[in-house]
Amino acid sequence: MVGMEGTGCGALLRELQQIWAEVGESEGEKSKVLSEIERECLEVYRRKVDDANRTRVQLHQSVATKEAEVALLMATLGEHKLYLKKDKGYVSLKEQLAAVTPVLDDLKCKKEERIKQYYDIRSQIEKIRSELSEHNDKGDHVNSPAADEHDLSTRKLNSYQAQLSTLQKDKSDRLHKVLKYVNEVHSLCGVLGIDFAKTVNGIHPSLHQNGVEQSRNISNSTLEGLASTISNLKAERKSRIDKMRDTMESLCHLWKLMDSSEVEKRQFSKVISILISPEEGITSAGVLSQETIEKMEAEVERLTELKTKRLKEIVTKRRAELEDICKNAHIEPDLSTAPEQTNALIDSGTIDPSELLANIESQIVKAKEESLSRKDIMDRINKWIAACDEEAWLEEYNQDSKRYSSGRGAHVNLRRAEKARILVTKIPAMMDNLINRTFAWENARNKPFLYDGGRLVSVLEEYRLNRKQKEEEKRRYRDQKKLESILLAEKEAIFGSKPSPKRASSLTRKTNGYRSNGSSNGLMTPTPRRSSLGSATPELSTPRSYTSRYNRYFGDSRRLSVSQLNFGDDSLSTFTSISGSEPESPSMG
Repeated sequence: MVGMEGTGCGALLRELQQIWAEVGESEGEKSKVLSEIERECLEVYRRKVDDANRTRVQLHQSVATKEAEVALLMATLGEHKLYLKKDKGYVSLKEQLAAVTPVLDDLKCKKEERIKQYYDIRSQIEKIRSELSEHNDKGDHVNSPAADEHDLSTRKLNSYQAQLSTLQKDKSDRLHKVLKYVNEVHSLCGVLGIDFAKTVNGIHPSLHQNGVEQSRNISNSTLEGLASTISNLKAERKSRIDKMRDTMESLCHLWKLMDSSEVEKRQFSKVISILISPEEGITSAGVLSQETIEKMEAEVERLTELKTKRLKEIVTKRRAELEDICKNAHIEPDLSTAPEQTNALIDSGTIDPSELLANIESQIVKAKEESLSRKDIMDRINKWIAACDEEAWLEEYNQDSKRYSSGRGAHVNLRRAEKARILVTKIPAMMDNLINRTFAWENARNKPFLYDGGRLVSVLEEYRLNRKQKEEEKRRYRDQKKLESILLAEKEAIFGSKPSPKRASSLTRKTNGYRSNGSSNGLMTPTPRRSSLGSATPELSTPRSYTSRYNRYFGDSRRLSVSQLNFGDDSLSTFTSISGSEPESPSMG
């Protein structure tokens, strides 16, 4: 109560005592009222003290909570700065709360900033990792901020930044390499005429996306795919260059061979200038495209067909020349290059016309060489045939009853007959010489001397045997004429007159059994004629006299089917008509 005397309560208490004095309240009542007043005051004070205590406790809790938050945030953020506190005996709780609140707010701001930094760095890291991964996933794989709130220290942030810096450098290097590879693929595809978009899409679709915000996949598989594609494209480029160079070489050869015009060459002038450059220097778009190669191949095919046509004409011409040489030399041409066979081979493509032409050229050279080696014998054959022709003419001339008339040209025929008689006497020597030289030729070359497919020696031997048979028939005819003359003389002596020609002819037939060949003088005149040596003759063997002396390469048992001169056919028919029998085949054992 003492404390209330200096306040408004003391004034009120004095005023109450004055009232009690005037009223005359008893001391008991006064004490009772004052006790109630004191109790009510205590209750009011108690409430106020309780309220003050609650406020103090709340302040203590607030300060402790905030200080704990500050400590946690400092630990989370890795802050090592100490916030100094004054002695609690001199600093009220409100002052402490007022001091810690700005610190806490500052730390919370730092935490939010740190979380944002973490999120940005982690986002970049995850994005780069996604680009480096085998599959370019676009999903957000960044952890939520709450996942890393327990550790937002600067040390960890620096670690993420270092990791990000490493990934960014790796990304930069890979991106540079990818762009380099993509540009190289684009250049190669342009040169080869290949679809660039289809090529890179086969590696990864992101490589052909032109959006600025679109990230390209720069994973190991993408780099390996680009490197492999570049290697394949370079191999294809080399293959096409080699193919085009071979085709161009063939094309230039055909141009030169076919004497092509500059207009035909001009369409490939760019290709020619490109192909002489090194591989790395070929950058013109489409110059190595499949279309260009097909165009060159089509031109080569066209010129090859034209070349084949012309070569076919040349082959035919050269074959005709070969046949002429063989015909003049009486040699059988090689049937492997016959026109009907060569045309079929060229049309079917079985043989190269150039090879066939070279083969014919070789045959022409051989035919000329053989013709030259046969020249001496061929000249003697021609002389022999000419002598046989003169012999045939002489026999016909001798059968002419008017050969001694004084008609025009009679003296010319007389001179020719004199020369023919001299020439005919040389035929046996010509035969022997020709046979000897033929054997020498065969021995020197180890092959038979063929004349139009038949062996010449066999033909000559047969001719000689036939000639000997002819001579024998002539001798018999002369003996018969002598016998006829004796018989006629005897008849004249008996009958005293010459019998008529008809009777004499009948007498001759009855006596000798010979038939006249229809000539005016009844003479048999063998007439060897020149004809082809290609007619069929019986198989003949070389006579032993010549076999033992000359022919070491063709034995007695070897028989050849030969073609002979058709000489003496008329003579042999005359002999047959006279003798009434066929001459035996001149077969020598």
